[in-house]
Amino acid sequence: MQIMRSQSTYKVPQGKLLKISVEYDKKNNIIREIRITGDFFAYPEEAVELMEKKLRNTVMEKEQLLEKISSIITQYHIQFIGLNAEGLTQGILMCKL
Repeated sequence: MQIMRSQSTYKVPQGKLLKISVEYDKKNNIIREIRITGDFFAYPEEAVELMEKKLRNTVMEKEQLLEKISSIITQYHIQFIGLNAEGLTQGILMCKL
């Protein structure tokens, strides 16, 4: 197993700055750990931690990430200000080396 660590900084279109740190298995492109920060707002307060937890073991592919992030937002009634599912997906994909 080859573990990669990477970071990205992404300005979400019409949104805020997003910073992603990710640790992933390069062979399978599976997220092991992820840290999401930036100058966006999330409600409820624990939304970002919940998102980080739920994204573990997710494959870093656009369609799968977007679908998973969107379902987490819907299921847990998460509201982002300055960030959306597409922006978060793009920020994560920018971490792939």
